[in-house]
Amino acid sequence: MPERVEGRLLLAPAKLTLSLRVTGVRDDGLHTLASEMVSVSLFDELRLFPASQAAETEISISDPLGLAGMGFPLAEVPLGESNLVARAMAMTGVRGRVELVKRIPPGAGLGGGSADAAAVLRALQPGADPRSVLALGSDVPFCLSLRRALVTGVGDELEPLPTGEGRWVLFLIPLHSPTGAVYGAYDRGARGDFQESGNDLEEAAISVTPELGLYREMIAAKIGTRPRMAGSGSTYFAEGTLAGFGLEGMHRLAPGVVAFEEGGLRCVAAEVREIDAL
Repeated sequence: MPERVEGRLLLAPAKLTLSLRVTGVRDDGLHTLASEMVSVSLFDELRLFPASQAAETEISISDPLGLAGMGFPLAEVPLGESNLVARAMAMTGVRGRVELVKRIPPGAGLGGGSADAAAVLRALQPGADPRSVLALGSDVPFCLSLRRALVTGVGDELEPLPTGEGRWVLFLIPLHSPTGAVYGAYDRGARGDFQESGNDLEEAAISVTPELGLYREMIAAKIGTRPRMAGSGSTYFAEGTLAGFGLEGMHRLAPGVVAFEEGGLRCVAAEVREIDAL
C-alpha cells in the first residue's frame, strides 16, 4: 500500500477571458491571441496525498454543486495519466492520490483543467517559469500567474495589468464547446463583430454548437443586457451581481451560486470577484 501522508488542500481559481482577439496562425497550426484574462473566485479544490511508492497518480472527483445531474459533462473528465493534474504531478516527479472537487465545469472556457494543473505546480514546484509549463496547455501559464494580464502569443507571453475589484456573474451552461472545432469554424470564416462581442470566437462557437445562440438570447432577456462569451465557450458572463440582475431568489446551490431554467434551457449562475492572490 502507498504510504499516506496528510493531505494538502489546494485552491484552483477559474480563468475568465474578458476579451479575445485572434491575431494569427503559426506554421504549426496554433493560433496566436491577444486576450485580457483575470482569475476569479470560482474554485476547484484539490486534496493532495503524495505517496513515495505510488506507481501512478490516482484521481477521484466529487461534485458538490450537482453539476453532473444538470447535464454538465463531468463524466468526460479523465481520471488517468491524461488528466492535466496527473501530467502536472508527473512534471514535478511526484505521484500519489488527488481528491478533486469540481466546481468549474469542463469544456466551459474557464480553464478548469489548467487551473487544477497550475495549483499542483504552485504547491510542488513553486517559482516555476510559466513558459516551462506551456506543454500542459496554453492556459496553464496564465493560471499559474494568478493575476490579471494581457496574454499574447500562444499563451506564453503575459503582460501584467493593474488589478481591480471586478464582479461578474458567470452563466454556466451544460454544453461542451470543443475548442478545436471552434477554431476550425473560425478559420472557415465564422466571424463576428469584435466591438459588439469582445470575442473573435463567439460566432464560431455558436456555429459549432447552435444552442449557445439560444442561451445567449435567453440570458440577455433575463438580465437585460447582452452577455459575453468566455474564451471559446460555453460560459457566458456579464459584469454585475446576482442581486443586480434579479437572480438572487433562484434555486440556491451554494453561496453566490444559483440555478434556473427558462424555456427548457438550464443554467447555473455564479457570482464571482476578481482575485490576484490565494
